[in-house]
Amino acid sequence: MSQLAHRDACYDDILVLPEHLVGEILLGELHTHPRPAPRHALAYSSLGYLLGGPFHGGIGGPGGWWIIDEPELHLGTDILVPDLAGWRRERLPTLPETAWFELAPDWVCEILSPSTARIDRAVKMPLYAREGVAHLWLVDPNARTLEVYALQDTRHWLLLDTLKEDDSARQPPFDAIAFSLGHLWA
Repeated sequence: MSQLAHRDACYDDILVLPEHLVGEILLGELHTHPRPAPRHALAYSSLGYLLGGPFHGGIGGPGGWWIIDEPELHLGTDILVPDLAGWRRERLPTLPETAWFELAPDWVCEILSPSTARIDRAVKMPLYAREGVAHLWLVDPNARTLEVYALQDTRHWLLLDTLKEDDSARQPPFDAIAFSLGHLWA
């Protein structure tokens, strides 16, 4: 029985995708998914708004962060597109001139959907840990939950809290402010 030669995916594979697909290269494999559904998009847009003012803009909060929607991350041979990511400006004083980031973020948020949850948890979480991302949030708009994780070492995430419905969220690394989780669903 002959085996077909395996070729790792490359950036050109992402560039030729139709515009309605988001492409990522995870552990050498091309993964695609459609643009987010409305409930998914509402959750990350609302979260970006809630964190962007106080942390990105310093409006009613400490500032000092870049909060970016759907940044393209080039981390080694992996290309990831989290729903939201944040960098402390002390680590990333200016934005890159490229269309992507090569410095791992300090915080990542993935909005789970039925089509992406397995990849987000089983593939992307370990990659974020490998790259030293200190904080990870998983938002599930269908279950109306927020899971908050902190990196313990380069392989292990510690679940700090699980919030639901309209709980008050004051979670690291954005614990300088509180907001109602209900804003992500309505």
